[in-house]
Amino acid sequence: MTRRGRSGRPRRRIAAQPQKRQLLVFVEGKRTEEGYFKHWARQHRGDVIVNVHERNGEPLQLVEWAVAAKRRELYEASHKRGDPHDQIWCVFDRDRHPKVAEAIALAQQHGIQVAMSNPCIELWFILHYEDQTAHIESAEAQKRSYELTGCRKVLTVSALKHLEAHYVSATKRALALDKKHAGDRNPPRHNPSSEVWRLVDWIRLPPGSA
Repeated sequence: MTRRGRSGRPRRRIAAQPQKRQLLVFVEGKRTEEGYFKHWARQHRGDVIVNVHERNGEPLQLVEWAVAAKRRELYEASHKRGDPHDQIWCVFDRDRHPKVAEAIALAQQHGIQVAMSNPCIELWFILHYEDQTAHIESAEAQKRSYELTGCRKVLTVSALKHLEAHYVSATKRALALDKKHAGDRNPPRHNPSSEVWRLVDWIRLPPGSA
């Protein structure tokens, strides 16, 4: 039997709205990485909430904080005090940081997602403009990124728009680098490489496809 309201008219069924996906992201650098991911979050704010944690640090520190946050969220959820984030990510550079292998192993052990750039996130920005197949040091990557984007630590609106427009090309180049390293029998995440696209892809997922 159709339910009717006080006016006697049939009540309209309200379609259930898909719940927004929620991400917690720990980043090594405050200004560059946070500005970049918040840009993507704004473009998809109807589908996803991206929370960038206020703490910044080296890779192992980030993963340790991420593990602690996940444990805390699961504990709170078990006591019906909120829902945990759908995924927790750590974004960092290979650069010359110590204990990167330990950080990656710890993340895998606890289900924390990692997006590492080798040598640095500026390599990811370069891939939006051109190929980069040869080994590159951080200082050189930062210099070339500045030449291409016109930005140092803070990405301008125009730079962010360009990066967004050429995201697909950058992802194809990053995947081609992974394929090249595998063919050369180099280990994963070899220089040059970047996994930033993995996190951006997750932010860009259509509703209900996570």
